[in-house]
Amino acid sequence: MKNKHALIVGGGLVGSLWAVFLAKRGYKVDVFERRGDMRTAGYSGGRSINLAMSHRGWRAVEKAGIQEELRQVAIPMQGRMMHSPAGELTFQPYGKEGEAIYSVSRGGLNLELLRIADQHEQVRFHFHQKCVDADVESGKVRFEHALSGEITEAEAPLIFGTDGAFSALRGSIQHRPRFNYSQSYLDYGYKELTIPPGPGGSFLMEKHALHIWPRGNFMLIALPNIDGSFTCTLFMPFEGEYSFEKLQTEAQVSAFFQQFFADAVPLMPDLLHDFLQNPTSALATVRCSPWNVGGRVLLLGDAAHAIVPFFGQGMNAGFEDCTILDGMLDVMGENWDEVIPLFAQQRVPDANAIADLALQNFIEMRDLVADPEFLLQKRIAALLAERYPQDFMPMYSMVSFSHVPYREALRAGKEQAVLLGRIAALEGIESQLEQHPEVDRLFWEWKRQV
Repeated sequence: MKNKHALIVGGGLVGSLWAVFLAKRGYKVDVFERRGDMRTAGYSGGRSINLAMSHRGWRAVEKAGIQEELRQVAIPMQGRMMHSPAGELTFQPYGKEGEAIYSVSRGGLNLELLRIADQHEQVRFHFHQKCVDADVESGKVRFEHALSGEITEAEAPLIFGTDGAFSALRGSIQHRPRFNYSQSYLDYGYKELTIPPGPGGSFLMEKHALHIWPRGNFMLIALPNIDGSFTCTLFMPFEGEYSFEKLQTEAQVSAFFQQFFADAVPLMPDLLHDFLQNPTSALATVRCSPWNVGGRVLLLGDAAHAIVPFFGQGMNAGFEDCTILDGMLDVMGENWDEVIPLFAQQRVPDANAIADLALQNFIEMRDLVADPEFLLQKRIAALLAERYPQDFMPMYSMVSFSHVPYREALRAGKEQAVLLGRIAALEGIESQLEQHPEVDRLFWEWKRQV
């Protein structure tokens, strides 16, 4: 391409990372962001969920050459720390020894990516610029300045939409014929809370774990931050017996937390203030296709495939978009007219698969992590992975600790569920798992079938 110029709508996580990829290819990149520059204005919390970076995310930042900078703001979590109603703790490893997902603050990561992208002289950020509409055929995008109201127009041979689940650029594409779109909300919302650091920046709970208080129809989670604090998120229905609509006063909130999360209450001195002041936010899944208009306009990240946060893959999937797209350019050259349509066609099934997996994992985290049958099947899966490392990888590990396409992980998960159910039904399996003579036979019988 002679005119190596690209326009990115959205300067969040995926937009900032993709700007780095393009800059490394020698492109002039203009990034338009609706918010102000958080490097000077600061990051506003209150509606953020901490992110869990896994293999797919690390692969992207490594390919962009910025892995070491981002490791400084990430904390490894080797598993889930379950908190029972009585305050008893149970640790459930995510994978094999040494495998971990990494807790990162959304705001902290976005700040770091902005800083890294801005080090490239050919990247320019334009803040307070709200996308109004776009003529995707001509490559022109109109913006309104959030402070002055001034309307400006920008154009480039390449336009990328990374402006989130409620993408304005996608809104312009939706007017085109045969555009498929769906948006579905859970009946659940979420609210951000905080456990502050202890004396001297110490951690008041286990640092290297994702903490979960599963309570059937609702749950509290907590992820560590590098300053010693934990970002907590309460997920529960908007309406019903135990719901956000029933927690309107300090007395109601206090009684609810004392009943269900008693061990967390002493760690949350600002609980009542945070609960009543922070917004209750919704959880949506967005699916659409096609993501592109010819070879010049493309949606990436949440703008193309927003998912609920229960597999920790929203950011990872968006970062993997960048990795895959950049890898296609390595192979096919910068022939955007071929690369963009092919990427969009091949990536949509994986985006739909991780959306399904995230919804499934919500039920697992909320209900099943304390269920004896579920825990037994987790033990069986771990045994099979250890005994047959070349022939069996648990579905969770496929998603979090490999680069197996999401659609393949979804398919494998369904097949593995059959095997794990058969083994779990064996008489005496719970006490004889490692010695039970039927385990090997059932495994190889299943392996021949799949």
